[in-house]
Amino acid sequence: MAAMIPSSPPLCHTAGWVLLPMAWILCTLVPEVGALTDPLNACSLPRGMVGDSISRPGHILIGGTFRVHYDRVYTAIDFTSSPGEFQCQMVSIEFYQTMQALLYAVDEINTDAELLPNITLGFQVLDTCNTLRRTAQGVLLMLSGGLGMTPNFHCYKGRLLAGVIGDSASTRSILMAQILGLYRYPQISYFSTNPILSNRDLFPSFFRTIPSDDFQMRGLAELISYFGWSWLGILANDDDYGQSGLQMVKREIMKGGACVAFVENILTTTADKNAPHIVKVLRESTAKVVVVISSDSHFVFVVEELLRQNVGGNVWIASEAWATSDLLTKERFSRVLLGTIGFAIYHGQMPDFTKYFNSLNPSKDLHDPFIREIWEQTFSCKWPSQESLATWMENATTKVCTMKETLENILPEEQRLSLNVYTAAYALAWALHNMLHCKPGTGPFHNGTCADISSFQPWQLFHYLKNVTFKTQDGRQIFFDAKGNPPAIYDIVNWRVSARGTLEQVAVGSYDLNRPDRTTFQVDTGEMIWIDNRTQVPLSNCSPSCSLGFRKVIVPGKPVCCHECARCPQGHVSNQTDAVECQPCSWDTWPNLQQDRCLPRTIEFLSYEEPLGYSLAAITIFSSIIPLVILGLFIQYKETPIVRANNYSLSCLLLLSLFLCFLCSLGFIGYPQPEKCLLRQVAFGMVFALCISCVLAKTITVVIAFNATKPGSRLRKWTGVKVPYCVIICCVFIQLCVCVLWLTLSSPFPEQDTRTKPGLIIVNCNEGSPPAFWCMLGYLGLLASISFIVAFLARRLPDSFNEAKLITFSMLAFLSVWVSFIPAYLSARGMYTVAMEVFAILSSSWALVGCIFVPKCYIVLLRPDMNSREHLMGKRKDQK
Repeated sequence: MAAMIPSSPPLCHTAGWVLLPMAWILCTLVPEVGALTDPLNACSLPRGMVGDSISRPGHILIGGTFRVHYDRVYTAIDFTSSPGEFQCQMVSIEFYQTMQALLYAVDEINTDAELLPNITLGFQVLDTCNTLRRTAQGVLLMLSGGLGMTPNFHCYKGRLLAGVIGDSASTRSILMAQILGLYRYPQISYFSTNPILSNRDLFPSFFRTIPSDDFQMRGLAELISYFGWSWLGILANDDDYGQSGLQMVKREIMKGGACVAFVENILTTTADKNAPHIVKVLRESTAKVVVVISSDSHFVFVVEELLRQNVGGNVWIASEAWATSDLLTKERFSRVLLGTIGFAIYHGQMPDFTKYFNSLNPSKDLHDPFIREIWEQTFSCKWPSQESLATWMENATTKVCTMKETLENILPEEQRLSLNVYTAAYALAWALHNMLHCKPGTGPFHNGTCADISSFQPWQLFHYLKNVTFKTQDGRQIFFDAKGNPPAIYDIVNWRVSARGTLEQVAVGSYDLNRPDRTTFQVDTGEMIWIDNRTQVPLSNCSPSCSLGFRKVIVPGKPVCCHECARCPQGHVSNQTDAVECQPCSWDTWPNLQQDRCLPRTIEFLSYEEPLGYSLAAITIFSSIIPLVILGLFIQYKETPIVRANNYSLSCLLLLSLFLCFLCSLGFIGYPQPEKCLLRQVAFGMVFALCISCVLAKTITVVIAFNATKPGSRLRKWTGVKVPYCVIICCVFIQLCVCVLWLTLSSPFPEQDTRTKPGLIIVNCNEGSPPAFWCMLGYLGLLASISFIVAFLARRLPDSFNEAKLITFSMLAFLSVWVSFIPAYLSARGMYTVAMEVFAILSSSWALVGCIFVPKCYIVLLRPDMNSREHLMGKRKDQK
């Protein structure tokens, strides 16, 4: 492309849409004023001192604002006169390196034959001295042509401004964006992260090469949650960057379940930055983790005060504004800042930039107004002057700068902030390149027109910049989203002591929102160093952590993180520390003693493998043999008087029913199968009904037989076998009806009871209808009571072999057993309920065997002399 239009004599030209009335009068209504007089006097505001700057001419200029000085000399303001110009002090070598990245990028672009061929880029770089005043002056100066401040006018042709790269602080960038946005001049910040700058309505032409705080604060909250910190403080600048970051990180921290112990502002407008008060709060707080959303130039005052008062032991969480600060890496700061962890700008390498920066020297860079001051501060030396030569000669301890010093190893080779500036310069260059190669008819503007590279409007370059996309030399894809933000990616850095004794930032992880596998947060905790060079993650909690098996209980009137620990309720577990709620175990599991995991419940039933189970089974089998032995004995001695006198057939039937009574106990031992549950109580009820019916029939038979022997008795016709068997059938039939109704309406079924005993599953038979069960059992009690009453009344009847006494005792024992069974059955739990019923069955059956048949067996086997007719008749005579 042909060379650009040469510069012409200074003239005033409107630069935008909004005109200042006085400037419009001077430059339009009275044109001769602009032509014949100095436009700086005719169109400009009072100039003031803008500060040091570096510039280089070119066809197209790139503006830049940098905070080379990060502090100034504060003077008292009495409001009686105009404040004087302030003096800048304390040069930041880190931001000086950042400024040099722009110069390096412009040189590299100008030497690239493929990028912007035949066009030379120039630059104008200004030092804002960390103040809004210098920032506003610098922006107005660049918009006015670079030689004077003429608001709303560009008074110098040939100085075509493409855009401005800056500033570092969000507050200063907001001020710049409000001015540059009026004319749609592209602005690319390399360090401003305030989310409000993404608002296209307020800042239409703002871009940045560092992600918005929206992403960073969310990541900081994730970092805090990852390390389990729940009690922390926040320090923040009282400017736009600090206050917006404070609100966002506080919201995200509380959303993650942590609590904020304190919030303090670093007052940027005071000389001591409120450091003594902040240190007092840090010393008194129990929170050991502190999130700092500040710039290094302001936070350094707090660190200095911490050193002065010898306060330490805090874990600092750094925002990207100071996470890679060179200012805070001095050896003496390691007492306070060792173990700091924070989000840092993504690191990268710029080809040969380190070599370029290390080669800087005051002897070669005479145009650089900052380098001599950088030299003095970096190497702790002084440049001698003619006026102070005598003083230098007298003070031999003062080190003199010799220009033989080099900047090698002064800053780490990892480029972070400088890389953002470098990327911003290339973004403008590629936007200009795309504009340069626009083909008429296919352009993005009206009717497919293209912009003229030699006289383009700011809004035209803005269009190309918002659509620019290119790949850096280290392979990263650069583009801007609809809000002017780049792809969000951070390094997680840990501060540790280097071999030189100073602090260094080592990358231990990353936070990348564009990672395809959605693992945005990655950190290697094994590589981290904490306070006092410890490797274990420090704790910062308002209350001790609740161990496994416990849950947090909120204390009224205190933050949610200040809690007490309470044991999990019965049946619940917590398998993580600081559990908010305990989780219930499933129905078939139960917590262990520590209540940190659920174990399968123990299944309980009266098993044959249990000592109680096989003991009762053995007793049952042995007991069931006894009635059979007695039955065999009765069959053998059925012709003897004692057997015949006691109703041989009923005795045999009673012995068989007692055999079944003993055997029905086995139905209650073993796993409750559905068939077993259905039949065991019914079998017990029917067999015992038969047994008690036989006893009742024997009792009635005795009464009838005695009374039938009286002269003229009408009971003689009731003697025989019909009456007792009718009694048995009737009694058993009634019980059968009860059982049939029970099975028909609500039959028993097996169930797994998890409520009766904690930690156990009691497998038992649900009786279905408890009233039916008690009716069945009550009917047996009714039969036994009738038998007892009848036998008791017939106990004195004159008969040598009168069974009434024996039946009385047997029924008394039977009723005693079952009356005692009721409270024991109702109070027992689990398999002991079943065991209690088995015991009652065995006991009551033994009561009948022992009271009714043992005396007879004694006579048959041991006293045969009493088992004779003579003895029977003789005893009757004696009784008469």
